Amino acid sequence: MTWLALAFSLLIVGFGVMGLVSPPRSIGVVRAFATPGGLYFAAAVRVVMGAALYLAAPDSRAPELLRVLGVITLVVGFATPLFGLERFLRMVDWWSAKGPALIRTQGAFAVAVGFLLAWVLLP
Repeated sequence: MTWLALAFSLLIVGFGVMGLVSPPRSIGVVRAFATPGGLYFAAAVRVVMGAALYLAAPDSRAPELLRVLGVITLVVGFATPLFGLERFLRMVDWWSAKGPALIRTQGAFAVAVGFLLAWVLLP
């Protein structure tokens, strides 16, 4: 499971870099999930990521951190479909209306979290 969790951490870094470099493209990627199928796909990815983090925890440098992040990600994954498409669209509209500074800030945070996860997962 460590390799899967590591792949997710690098994916987080990639999305973070995209947010730093091109906020409009980030908005476009998020809007691509604004379908019922996209919402369920996002939920499934979160559930798999949460399970991967939780199961990779014993072999990591910070097992408690990964267990907590894994459980949080699992809960968010299972809750994602409960939000509904309309609420998701309102959240995306709010987020995109805040401008590129917020998106870049969140992108920088995602890069930091992704690299932290990768460091924790590597032997």
